[in-house]
Amino acid sequence: MTARFKNLFGEQPIEETFSIRFSTRSLLALILPLIAEQFLSILMGIMDSIMVSSLGDASVSGVSLVDMIFILFINIFGALATGGAVIASRCIGAKRPDQATKSAGALMVISLAASLLMLGVVAVSDTALLRLLYGSIEDDVMEASTVYMRTTMLSFPFIALYSACAALFRSMGNSKITMIASTAANLLNVAGNAVAIFVLHWGVFGAALSTVVSRGLLMLFFLIRIADRRLDIHLDYRALFTVPPDGKLARSILGVGLPGSLESGTFQLGRILVLSIISTFGTAQITANAVANNIDTFGVMSGFAFNLAIITVVGQCVGADDWRAVRYYAAKMIRMSYAAFVAFNAILFACLPLLLRLYQVSDEAASLALILIFIHNGSAILLWTPSFVTPNAMKAAGDARFVMIVAVVSMFVFRVGGSVILGSRLGMGAIGVWCAMVADWIVRSAVFAVRWRRMLRAHETAGANAE
Repeated sequence: MTARFKNLFGEQPIEETFSIRFSTRSLLALILPLIAEQFLSILMGIMDSIMVSSLGDASVSGVSLVDMIFILFINIFGALATGGAVIASRCIGAKRPDQATKSAGALMVISLAASLLMLGVVAVSDTALLRLLYGSIEDDVMEASTVYMRTTMLSFPFIALYSACAALFRSMGNSKITMIASTAANLLNVAGNAVAIFVLHWGVFGAALSTVVSRGLLMLFFLIRIADRRLDIHLDYRALFTVPPDGKLARSILGVGLPGSLESGTFQLGRILVLSIISTFGTAQITANAVANNIDTFGVMSGFAFNLAIITVVGQCVGADDWRAVRYYAAKMIRMSYAAFVAFNAILFACLPLLLRLYQVSDEAASLALILIFIHNGSAILLWTPSFVTPNAMKAAGDARFVMIVAVVSMFVFRVGGSVILGSRLGMGAIGVWCAMVADWIVRSAVFAVRWRRMLRAHETAGANAE
């Protein structure tokens, strides 16, 4: 048993022949802080939702509907940051720290421009965006959504610049700093919520304002830290404002970031369309969907950590032009991801009754949320890693466009189309919608697995021929 464990997760003699090497300890040093960051972020988010739930089902539903829209924009910022992380990781792997530092400046300019553009879009559209997507929701839910949206949209530049800085730190293998800083920001957000909701009685506006302030302080911290010249990748503000960004590096970042942004944006748009279908099922199902979305994330939080970590590892291996290392470390991290999913979901299922009791929602909403969580997390144990971790390795290896095409097509054909058929036409409601999501995962997993194996074989064959 011990030998089998070491074979799956330990170090092997073959690693000594790689031009770049990640020990098991260094992988864990990268991954564990990311898991802790995800856990604390989710925990704070649940506490945030619990506080808002004290204002009633309409407030919970209104906040969740806006969050679903804004995650679209947040994912776009994250995808652009991923593009910067991929390029920076390759530069580090190729031992070109000067180019890595230049990529930091280009990423900051791109991220800020994108955030201001998205802020302008939301500000101009205002409530028309809510009515377009959720026109049939009840008046009190629409009122809560409007207040929350108009306040939290001000944090777009904060999110974009924080995401860029955090991605650069992860490219350097330093995920601990993002864990500590985001934890502090989340604690500040929860404390602000407590004051704004229970002391000042500002309701949904207070929750939104606390979110904006905490995100702004998080951004300021990272903008100060990334300017440290002792870092392998740092930001030179003087050069940023006096020297034009490197066009080649900017195009390289956009070459990964734009397909990723389109993928993330359309993926989230598909989720919004699905949520708009759920919104026609009534407040109880909207609330159950919101509660399930909060709790089920505990079971997949390790996946988000591996998504980020595998970009750094594969990116550096690609930069070193060592495709045997790409295959080896990607496979090792995928195995680690599967093991983490089993462990975290076992804990989640054991704690479900306690977690559901924390929410002050109707019995109908709580019962439905329980079913949705079992559908989501039971399937995620097998399907989440090949659906999302593997394609992130493909992005780091230069296959972002293919990932985008598959993700977009699968989302709209299977998740959105399946939601219409199962949820609405067959009358299965939210349960049908979540079953359609599982179908989307199955298709993604199969396609990405085949593509990844072919990509590795092609590069390894090309390397052998070159020798």
